[in-house]
Amino acid sequence: MNRKGILFVISGPSGVGKGTLKKALLDQTKDLNLSISATTRPARPGEVHGQHYFFMDQAKFREMIEEDAFLEWAQVYSNLYGTPRGFVLNHLQQGRDVLLEIDIQGALQVKEKMPSGVFIFIYPPNLEELAFRLVSRGQDSQDSIEARLAACENELKHIDYYDYLVVNDKIDHALQKITAIIIAERCKIKNLNMR
Repeated sequence: MNRKGILFVISGPSGVGKGTLKKALLDQTKDLNLSISATTRPARPGEVHGQHYFFMDQAKFREMIEEDAFLEWAQVYSNLYGTPRGFVLNHLQQGRDVLLEIDIQGALQVKEKMPSGVFIFIYPPNLEELAFRLVSRGQDSQDSIEARLAACENELKHIDYYDYLVVNDKIDHALQKITAIIIAERCKIKNLNMR
């Protein structure tokens, strides 16, 4: 008996630990394929096309937008980023699960196009801890941190669009919960090919 591929989407506010959880999940979970994004930004040293990103020029990216070839896309400063629909569907049709780690706005776009996905909201223990994590990263200015915290309060209003809520109080606890979600979803009758 084989199963259908499942799209697992993890998202949450900036600084909540999505990237850390993604890496840990990929290290420990068998048969979980990371969704690779497309971008118009130039490759950085050591980045490989088709492994880190699908690098393309603006014209090709805009053509794909017109063809509705992205599950979601966004402009970040002068560059475009998106999740290629074909890459994800190809894996799912072959019975392989796909993990997509994305911001909340992107997850809401994906939910519109693929409501059958499993949407997991990563939640901070509290806003004070989230502020501490953002400061500890050392990547953002004070103004940026304040903007991210303000955005977080608004983003938390979108929890109803998700299937699961995982509080990332400790990485190993959050990882156990996400792993349990993956195992349970893989056992659901609707995700099995019974014939």
